[in-house]
Amino acid sequence: MRTVQLETVIDDSRFNKFHLLVFIWCFFAISFDGFDIALYGIGLPLMTEDFGLSAAQGGALGSYALIGMMAGTFILGSFSDIIGRKRVLALCLFIISLFNMLAGFAPNETVFIIMRFIASMGMGGLMPVVISLMTEYSPKKNRAMIVAVMYCGYSFGAIFASIIGMVLLEALGWRFMYWLGVLPLLSLPFFLKQFPESLSYHLSRNQGDKVADILNRIDPRGDYQATDHFEFASAAKAGRGVPLNKLFSEGRALTTVAFWIMVFSCLMMIYGLNTWLPTIMMESGFGVASSLSFILILAVGQIIGSLAGGYLVDRIGHRNVLLLMYLIGAASFVALSVTQTPLLLYVLIAIGGACTGGTQNLVNPYISTFYPADIRGTGLSMAVGIGRLGSICAPILIGLVLMTSLSPQTAFMAFAIPSLIGFTALLLVQEKQTDKVQKEVVSSVSGSNV
Repeated sequence: MRTVQLETVIDDSRFNKFHLLVFIWCFFAISFDGFDIALYGIGLPLMTEDFGLSAAQGGALGSYALIGMMAGTFILGSFSDIIGRKRVLALCLFIISLFNMLAGFAPNETVFIIMRFIASMGMGGLMPVVISLMTEYSPKKNRAMIVAVMYCGYSFGAIFASIIGMVLLEALGWRFMYWLGVLPLLSLPFFLKQFPESLSYHLSRNQGDKVADILNRIDPRGDYQATDHFEFASAAKAGRGVPLNKLFSEGRALTTVAFWIMVFSCLMMIYGLNTWLPTIMMESGFGVASSLSFILILAVGQIIGSLAGGYLVDRIGHRNVLLLMYLIGAASFVALSVTQTPLLLYVLIAIGGACTGGTQNLVNPYISTFYPADIRGTGLSMAVGIGRLGSICAPILIGLVLMTSLSPQTAFMAFAIPSLIGFTALLLVQEKQTDKVQKEVVSSVSGSNV
């Protein structure tokens, strides 16, 4: 019987049809995260008129939904290591699709927020699961770039929502945008048939035949058999349950808290911008279509930041790239608060998108590679879950700023603060713990035959 180190097989694999299949489905799933986030901000100006809401009430509605997203991150994301990431992802898509569509039929703000709260629970569980799966199945050589490109699906979802809004919002109203939420529901039968479950899930249940089948798709030349002895070197102590205590053991405590603060900062900027950017620009004198175009530019900036950042990560390291992006982001928001030239506003919004959504896209795989495989899903889910507090605070805080006598663009200044907080938190990350995990993997692999 030969011993097969799963991490080594995946790390050394070449990108093929199997990797592409995982990539396409993860890209598709995460695109509805971007669509959902942009959706609320795009429809907010017309919805506040329909329901008779003030700016503070509109921000509060957005924050209530984000509380559901945080709950979903904890409940659904953490249990991905117990019931399987594929099942959790399918459940998330079902919840998102059904309840966003129902939100479009809401007769008042109370029913609307209930539907959005439930839909947002699905959104909260989706992101960490998608990132964990894409990270797990990506070849090591270009893992950072693959995950970064995959997460561009988030921005494409926002772009799709922006284009639909620019063309049809005034004619068909904000409710039509929510009815489009039925789209993920139609894809579920195909997803369940084609998408693979996590290897760590099959391994923990001694399902050698399923592990061998997936490995043969990853590495067709390996001829893996169900009788082989499969193991994750970094998950030798894996067990069932929700291993929260492991996030603070073996010297991980300070870094775990730093990750939470980093995600808090990024999500505060992302959700604050997506909720209020169209309104800020409308109150600054732009028309409806022009205001929505800024959401589109923001999403394009996120794509550029993700791709450029992913490229640089493979050359100068995650830490250096992220430090730079946090600083550039802070500078761009300060400049946005005093800029009046339309062209320069577009450029700065794109940079802001690159250094918020693009930064978060790189933070996620950075977190995933820090933790061993048996707690990777839980580690990322907890970071995103705690970070959701930032997304909850942002709509309310920016709404309060907009109710003052200050210029609407002054609100951009507030986004520079979390960017600097994220920069400071990153300085506390102890990368030597990541190196320790990797050395343990190499040491274990050197004593086994693959």
